Amino acid sequence: MPESPGKPAPLPPLRLTRRGKVVLIGIPLVLLAALLLSLAGFFNSPAKASDAPEDLSVTPTVTVTVQPGESLWAIAGTVAPGRDARDVIADIVQLNNLPAGAVLPGQQLYVPTR
Repeated sequence: MPESPGKPAPLPPLRLTRRGKVVLIGIPLVLLAALLLSLAGFFNSPAKASDAPEDLSVTPTVTVTVQPGESLWAIAGTVAPGRDARDVIADIVQLNNLPAGAVLPGQQLYVPTR
């Protein structure tokens, strides 16, 4: 059958290879599964400050001025000799919002006393 000069030839039907089917179906499924797992983790997170205001407690602290040559390790050993210094240092860093473990002479720090 001769084709008319102004009419384009019909395109053959689209065929997908096995790899094309995996890409077309598999990647959206993996992304959906990752999204569902993220949401499940978000909604099932056990982290919360407290159920009631009565359960909240204030961390007892003292204010310490950093002396020249003094480090967080020395401050932690002086203030809480019975505790592990690493735990005390972690508490000091958290209480004072320190970006690093370095302190400067004259800096005022809140140090836990418990």
